[in-house]
Amino acid sequence: MSLTGNYEPSPSEWVRNQVAEYESSGGSKANTLLDTGMPVVIVTTRGNKSGKIRKTPLMRVEHGGEYALVASKGGAPDHPVWYYNLVADPTSVAIQDGPEPFDVVVRQLSGDEKSTWWDRAVAAYPPYAEYQSNTDREIPVFLATRENS
Repeated sequence: MSLTGNYEPSPSEWVRNQVAEYESSGGSKANTLLDTGMPVVIVTTRGNKSGKIRKTPLMRVEHGGEYALVASKGGAPDHPVWYYNLVADPTSVAIQDGPEPFDVVVRQLSGDEKSTWWDRAVAAYPPYAEYQSNTDREIPVFLATRENS
């Protein structure tokens, strides 16, 4: 993995704990959202202000080896912090979906492509539909594609 630097754990205790347990177990533990049984991946970004490495568990929305990263923040009126990290540096991103992380490049989706991935996201995690109805902002969706080695 080429994304290096100082790691700053999340200020949220449950996020810190989930990331630590997921990584230490090679993805065999803490690989679902709390007690939902719905799978997550760990997304690593570089902080757009601090430059530090940040890690966030996100719902696993995978299709054909690509992943949707849904910036829902539970339907809050503002974007999650990691959204700004992706916008600022879409090439400094990694995903861990199992034992080893891999580098990805991300791009924000729009139009029909976003609609297709949004449908996949809602199928993987149905609360996304409710989150969108609870906010006036359009929830961004990024597509993460493995970097060519």
